[in-house]
Amino acid sequence: MNPIQTDIVVLGAGPGGYAAAFYAADKGKKVILVERENRLGGVCLNRGCIPSKTLLHGTKLIKEARESEFRGITFGEPKIDLAKMRSWKESIIEKLSGGIRSLAARRSVEIMTGRGYFEDSKTLRVETAEGQKFIQFDKAIIAVGSKPAMPAAFDLGNPRIMTSTEALEIEEIPQDLLIVGGGYIGLELGTVYATLGSRIVLVEAMDAILAGADPDLVRPVAKYAHEHFKEVRVKTKVLKMATHKKQIQVVMDVDGQKKEELYDRVLVSVGRASNSADLGLKNTKVQVDEKGFIKVNEHQQTSDESIYAVGDCVGGVLLAHKASKEARIAVEVITGETSVFESLIPAVVFTDPEVAWCGVTESEARKKGVAVTTVKFPWGASGRALTFDRPDGMTKLVVDPETERILGVGIVGHGAGELISEGVLAIEMGATVSDLASCVHPHPTLSETLMESAEMFFGHATHSFSRSQHKEESAEPQHAS
Repeated sequence: MNPIQTDIVVLGAGPGGYAAAFYAADKGKKVILVERENRLGGVCLNRGCIPSKTLLHGTKLIKEARESEFRGITFGEPKIDLAKMRSWKESIIEKLSGGIRSLAARRSVEIMTGRGYFEDSKTLRVETAEGQKFIQFDKAIIAVGSKPAMPAAFDLGNPRIMTSTEALEIEEIPQDLLIVGGGYIGLELGTVYATLGSRIVLVEAMDAILAGADPDLVRPVAKYAHEHFKEVRVKTKVLKMATHKKQIQVVMDVDGQKKEELYDRVLVSVGRASNSADLGLKNTKVQVDEKGFIKVNEHQQTSDESIYAVGDCVGGVLLAHKASKEARIAVEVITGETSVFESLIPAVVFTDPEVAWCGVTESEARKKGVAVTTVKFPWGASGRALTFDRPDGMTKLVVDPETERILGVGIVGHGAGELISEGVLAIEMGATVSDLASCVHPHPTLSETLMESAEMFFGHATHSFSRSQHKEESAEPQHAS
């Protein structure tokens, strides 16, 4: 069988893979995109970002309807049709996946459906429905993503023990649901199921939820979780799970005390693992670390000069937008440009309220002994936040006191994920607080909170009163419009 010749083969059609394939094609390269699933888009589109945000939006409508009585608007108790909700979710995924396939066709990117396996550093074998096909390539980009981690002690083969993949199928609304892991996945899906009617117990081994974000940004999220979940337990480790009739028996250590309980379902959300196994990497010079993540340099190059890797399979922060950026870097290096990964990667947690941050966090600065000044603008002073009854937010700047450059931005509140990009731009452009304060922001909008945070650095934010310049947490909400 004569092998198919191509300039670049991309293995995996998620946000890193299809971004790499499209960019390479735009630069005039012949590209083959290999994906083992029929539907393109990877984990993000099919089993992650898009379905979870779809369900979060749907359940948000339920919550808003229940809480509108004080506005003079009363609705009846919502009726939930899980089959219809799943169908709605699937229709969105199908539409987006079809869009990717259409864009591939317009760029003349060939899509090959099957499992890819490296025969050597220049040959990829693809197991397709029509049989084996061989691709000879000049360069390869691995973008196979990640999968939910399932500790062996929890892997009983019982469908009542779920990962995020199964939880997003919303097959039923369990009466009692245990969520193991207080990261963004556990909290987002906990929000969905709690709104649908499940009694949620969330357990986290560390002493706080959402590790990585500053504690003051997490506080409103923790408040929401404590109010809407049955219980939130930190410093808690799950020791054992077992099948008990139609439930799961769970033994856990709660801050030194053993507790045994029964749950209808358990969601395990304790991290993700690279999909780098069974790719034939042993037939190449590609190296992986002890956790199975592919080793790359700042140019996304592996130890094999013909092979690059991007996205979740290389580790770091496992975010779709990081994968897409890394994809562009890999393609630029392959096509002879000078490109390195040194970009700012924002993080967004779509809880209620949302949390978003970028750049240096206050916690990181304190830990490293870096002198910073922080200024915070409370959303209780935002007219826009008050119009939709969400004064529980806050916008925060982390500033270099010497140069007055903005080093980090943190936002907690409704729609924080839509606001953080201005913070990314400010940091990437080397903006100072004066630059941000001097930019006119439209009123009434939440974007004004960024401007007023910058004004607070100088002690003259219009809608809050600061007793002294640079004083941390000195704002007193005094909104007048």
